[in-house]
Amino acid sequence: MIGRLRGIVIERSPPQVLFEVQGVAYEVDLPLSTFADLPVSGEVVLYTHLVVREDAHLLYGFLTAERRAWFRLLLKVNGVGPRVALALLSGLSDAELAACVHEGSVARLTRVPGIGRKTAERLLVELSGKVPATGRTAPSRRDEAMSALQALGYNEREAQAAVERAEKAVGAAGTGEALIREALKGMVR
Repeated sequence: MIGRLRGIVIERSPPQVLFEVQGVAYEVDLPLSTFADLPVSGEVVLYTHLVVREDAHLLYGFLTAERRAWFRLLLKVNGVGPRVALALLSGLSDAELAACVHEGSVARLTRVPGIGRKTAERLLVELSGKVPATGRTAPSRRDEAMSALQALGYNEREAQAAVERAEKAVGAAGTGEALIREALKGMVR
């Protein structure tokens, strides 16, 4: 899984960018809100989600881990694919999306292009109870640590073993940062 990329945008063609990372260019689809917030120049970090289909590998990018968490949550809704999830994230902020879910606002959801009444109703039913009142869907400290270790080049099995050891040492009260530090202590290359 490609979880995060650090590089520069070399081409823009909404809703897609060509994103260069150490000489390799990735085609990354973005919600229009992310596209609008991209810096004009300089290095950018994109949190990504890779969708593997029979005919393609599609990479979706977000400026924050919270936005990516929303994307992943939306994909779990029956009948919502990456295009519909991008449309929702293009048309609504995290707070607006959370408010729609908590208020049961079918009308607000159907104002997003590509979202019909049935899809909006399904979203509300399936997301009910899964969205905190704040609208924040940040990854857990465990997910954060796994992503950080994988970004440093460790495979999923190595990262998982290190994080499990670190969780025992840090305990339930430790922060994600403390968990990452502890996991790195146990890593040997």
